Amino acid sequence: MSIAPYRVALASRDLRLALLLGSFVRIPVFSAGVLLTVHVVTTLDRSYAAAGLLASVATIAVAISGPWRGRLLDRIGLRRVVLPSTVVALACWSVAPWVDYLPLLVLAGVAGLFVIPSFSIIRQAVIAAVPSQERRTAISLDAVAVEIAFIIGPAASIWAASQWNTRWVLFAIQMLGVVGGLTLWLVNLPLRSDAEEEGVGEHPPRSAWFGVPFIAVCCAAACATFVLSGTDLGIVARMRELGSPTAIGIVLGLWGLGSLVGALVYGGLSRPISTFWLLGALALVTLPMGLAHGLVSLSVLAFIAGLLCAPTITASVDQASRIVPASARGEAMGWHGSSLTLGGAMGAPFAGLAIDEVGAGGGFVAPAAVGLVVAVLGAVAAQTRRRRHAPAR
Repeated sequence: MSIAPYRVALASRDLRLALLLGSFVRIPVFSAGVLLTVHVVTTLDRSYAAAGLLASVATIAVAISGPWRGRLLDRIGLRRVVLPSTVVALACWSVAPWVDYLPLLVLAGVAGLFVIPSFSIIRQAVIAAVPSQERRTAISLDAVAVEIAFIIGPAASIWAASQWNTRWVLFAIQMLGVVGGLTLWLVNLPLRSDAEEEGVGEHPPRSAWFGVPFIAVCCAAACATFVLSGTDLGIVARMRELGSPTAIGIVLGLWGLGSLVGALVYGGLSRPISTFWLLGALALVTLPMGLAHGLVSLSVLAFIAGLLCAPTITASVDQASRIVPASARGEAMGWHGSSLTLGGAMGAPFAGLAIDEVGAGGGFVAPAAVGLVVAVLGAVAAQTRRRRHAPAR
């Protein structure tokens, strides 16, 4: 590993601006999920099942929105996509905190369908800000920005909800998201480099790039968040089994710290690593967490597992971006983002079933086993495909 790639990449003003905005606009996104659960359970006095249904509706809506909002980014540009999304967010979330459960369900679904595609925008801006040979380093830095937002957002929102009425906290968080949308509109980050803009002609048909290699990368990305969401739930269940629910934040924090360190290490490597190899490694280092029976052992294993979290996602973004032409990158990042969202949405209930059957250890082992199988199948398929397409000597 070398820090030289970071010096070169961070010399780009556009990259520094994209990373700064990326941290800012993602904080409300990470804050809203956990805050909505607290709002439904405490203020609206509903069950956790109702909170889960709300989360599912919002997740499905966001997953549906990814590809078509990304396609619009390719065709009509950032400003003409972000402004309507910001207006919808303002309209929905000015009302949603003050209504009962069913109207909240509808408003959250509508807001999700027209969500500001901040993740797709920032990733495209990061890719466009640097030459191709510096792309992996830039995406790794973006992964660090994601981890920072993930650490700050939920913790700050939960603290605020413990101090003030959740209606006002939810309103404030979502209005911060509106401010983020307006900021993206004002700054208008370039989504393609100058050279890519010159080379863009007619938009290629989806069939030109939406093939087996791209779908395989999206499946690997979905499986990565499948493992991560299961691990998240497993940590909560294990610490509750140990009678130390207050230490959940410590373990999650060390897990996130490991991911941040892993992102920095991966971005400084001289060569990329296949997404499937990283997914397999992530699954392998997650499996031992099921054997941890104390705070110290679980914390250490969580940090080690975290080292593979961000690199796996980073590799999938890098690999997907190199498969598609620049003129279709928005839609591609939308599909990739939807894959991450759906993988996370499926991983938690799957881990929950395993925890109910065999205890907290199942929350780690069951999703990791699925991840390992997918990684092996994907790596074998990729190797077979390369051999078939290799030129005859």
